[in-house]
Amino acid sequence: MTIEQRTMVQAHVTFKLLLVLAGCVLQVQAAYGPSGWATATATFYGGADAGGTMGGACGYGNLYSTGYGASTTALSAPLFNGGSACGACYQLQCARSNHCYAGRSITVTATNFCPTGSEGGWCNPPRKHFDLSMPMFTTLARQVAGVVPVDYRRVACNKKGGQRFLMTGNPYFIMVLVYNVAGAGDVQRFFVKGSMTGWYELRRNWGQIWTCTADSRLKGQALSFRTQTSDGRQVVSIDAAPANWNFGQTFSSGVN
Repeated sequence: MTIEQRTMVQAHVTFKLLLVLAGCVLQVQAAYGPSGWATATATFYGGADAGGTMGGACGYGNLYSTGYGASTTALSAPLFNGGSACGACYQLQCARSNHCYAGRSITVTATNFCPTGSEGGWCNPPRKHFDLSMPMFTTLARQVAGVVPVDYRRVACNKKGGQRFLMTGNPYFIMVLVYNVAGAGDVQRFFVKGSMTGWYELRRNWGQIWTCTADSRLKGQALSFRTQTSDGRQVVSIDAAPANWNFGQTFSSGVN
């Protein structure tokens, strides 16, 4: 192969690599568009300071520490979908009630499950229902209403900073809480890769806590993470956790 031919091959490979990298960047920056409007109902729980909304069925723990604050909602079963909706964001407008504040809307993140048998039966299937934090409910409507009809739609989650990964578990398995996910917000598949291994797909333990039994093969290695949300978008976080990672630590990807 001549020098000219070698140069052309190298240039072609470089061009293909740039295309791949450009595709990754576009994929990371891809926007999540809003869905169409639908109807539901809304109530509230958790007190004026939203203290009673902490924890919950998505595994986010202290919602102030994980960045969700009081802008949250529990979902009835048809919306919660077994936990796959955890992290999804919804825009709500109060409608068709004298208790509504005209022209107001809120955007909330799904962080909890409103179970069948809750007071008033509002969360019983097949109802689509939002059990909001009190600060969110009283932004839309007068507290005295108790329950109001709403129009809602899925919207993009606007999160600051990168995706975050809280490592828990023990020497036999790892569990990872994934949070602060932008775009569709609802991680549907989650993968981890050690610096000396291939990709392992984790299974949903509950909410947005994912688990696998590959700990002994991953300990002592830098970890990369890959998330896939319901719109098919994937974000890869290379070496997000250093080789000396340990349980109880949280790592940020720097990308979202």
